[in-house]
This record gives sequence, structure tokens and C-alpha cells, in this order.
Amino acid sequence: MSHAHSHDHGHGHGHHHHHTPPADAGRAFVLAIGLNTAFVAIEFIYGFIANSTALMADAGHNLSDVLGLVLAWGAALLAKSAPTRRFTYGLRGTSILAALGNALLLMVACGAIAWEACQRFAHPQPVLGTTVSIVAAIGVLINGFSAWLFMAGSKEDINVRGAYQHMAADAALSLGVVVSGLLVMYTGWSWLDPAVSLVIVVIIVAGTWSLLKESIQMALAGVPAGVDATAVTGFLAAQSGVTEVHDVHIWPMSTTETALTAHLVIPDGYPGDAYIDAIVTRLREDFAIHHCTLQVEQGTTKHSSCCLQEAHDDHEHEHDHGHDHDHHHGHAHAH
Repeated sequence: MSHAHSHDHGHGHGHHHHHTPPADAGRAFVLAIGLNTAFVAIEFIYGFIANSTALMADAGHNLSDVLGLVLAWGAALLAKSAPTRRFTYGLRGTSILAALGNALLLMVACGAIAWEACQRFAHPQPVLGTTVSIVAAIGVLINGFSAWLFMAGSKEDINVRGAYQHMAADAALSLGVVVSGLLVMYTGWSWLDPAVSLVIVVIIVAGTWSLLKESIQMALAGVPAGVDATAVTGFLAAQSGVTEVHDVHIWPMSTTETALTAHLVIPDGYPGDAYIDAIVTRLREDFAIHHCTLQVEQGTTKHSSCCLQEAHDDHEHEHDHGHDHDHHHGHAHAH
């Protein structure tokens, strides 16, 4: 984990990932991608033969999952990349893009399945229930096994969780297809086939919604779900000698690592490296924030603060600030 040394005086946050070791995660991805790719081909061909939307829908959804897995795996590999001159954080952020792409992909697949199913209601066609049930039952086994492979890492990493949710959804989806195939076989009701595919679409959309929401928040540099920004600011303000904390920014660098920058006003001057190191260690251990940059100020000048803060203040006391702004402006020209 060479990148541990490139930030924060090598505090070793590279080792601070609780999720599955890369080797295990990599093996899980390779195995799941291989199994599912083979199954997609078989399922689509049999869906065509058996004239079943539910089976073809299941194949389409499985295919979107294989693409999603490839995305997530690629991002997991890129997340370990070393920083370069242009990408000073390495390419960790790709994991956020992959999670977002994954969620969008699933939504698109659902739209396509729903469209096809609606067409089938208008023009019902006979369905071979036995074939559908047997092929879908194999799907239940393959997807169930794939989901189990990702279970361990799904707690920590939204990306692995995306993969896990996809596989679990696929297993449920295939199970629904097994049941509908059996019912079609016994009752001859062909409309059950598209009806089941619609129910499954609703289930998948409901499950994907949180993944979509969380990945959009991450892409927009929102404070990660597991971090309490108020508690972090409170912790920094409570440090000895600190009279004020401002410009606190907390954002996700990847799906597993968080960064923070903050300004600490310490009138007595710079308190020494050990003091800063202690804060950085606490932020990492108590708040899971891996990359911290702290700016120490003595509070001797009126900091105009960062532009984001200024914009925020503008709304709160416009007149005050307008006056202030002119003052700064005049000051600049005086120099």
C-alpha cells in the first residue's frame, strides 16, 4: 500500500480499509463475471426458444449486472492506483462514478423490461413454462452463489454493495420466474409471464433507488453517510487552544475513503506537529476520515474565509457583508 505515504505523513490509512482484502474481492469479481456471462447467453437463447419475456428480461438484467460488475471491479482496481502529478489523489474517485453508472444502468434495464412486458399484454403469446422454470432455477443458484461471494465486502464499500445488491436482486428475480413458469405450465395463463416481469421491475427500482441517491451525493462531494459533520466540527472546536473552527469541508475521495480540510484558529500560535498528528489520528480512528489537511491560524487578521463561506454569509446578513466587502475592496486597492 505505497499510497499510504503520500498523504498525512504516512499515517497508514491505506491499511484502514475494513473490507475484503483486494485478492478476495478480485477473485469474487472474476468468478461472478465468468459465471454470469455464460449464464446470460444460455438464458437469452432459452428465453427466445420458450417465448418468455420474463426469461429474456432476466437475461437482460443479468447482462446489465455483468456490465455493472465489470465497472465495479475496474473501479476497485483503479482505487488502489498511486497518485500522479495530474491526479493527486490517484484514481480513487472512479469508484464513485462506477457506483453511479451501476445504478443508472439498472434503471435503464428496468425501463426496457417494463416496455417489452407492456407490449406482451397487448399481444399475448404462448409460453413454454417447463423450460422457463428449469433455466430460471439455474439462475437462482448462480446468482445466489455470486451474492454470497460479495456479502463480506458489502458492509464497507458502496461499490461491492452495489454488486451484492445486484446479485441478490437477480436471485429473487430468477425465483419469481421459476414460480411464474410453473404456474404458466399448470394453468396455461401466458399473461403471468409479463406480469411477473413487471413486478420484478418494481422491486429492482425500489432497491436501486438508495444506491442511486447515495452515489449522486458522493459525486457531488456530499458528506459521506457514515460521517457526522457536526460531531467532527465539535471535536475540532473542543481541542485545547482552539477558539474557532471554520471552512470545514468533508467529502468522499472514493467509496471507501474520506477527506477533510479545516481552518483552526489558535491564538497562541502553531501548537507543534505532535498536536496536529494527534488530531489527525483521532479523526481517522473515531470518524473514519483518512486524509486530513488542517490550517492553523492565529486569528490576527480578518479572514475573508473561502468564497463558499462568503456566499453563505451573504444570505444571512446581506447589508453587513456588503459593507464589509467594500472595505476589503478598498483595502486591496490601497495596496
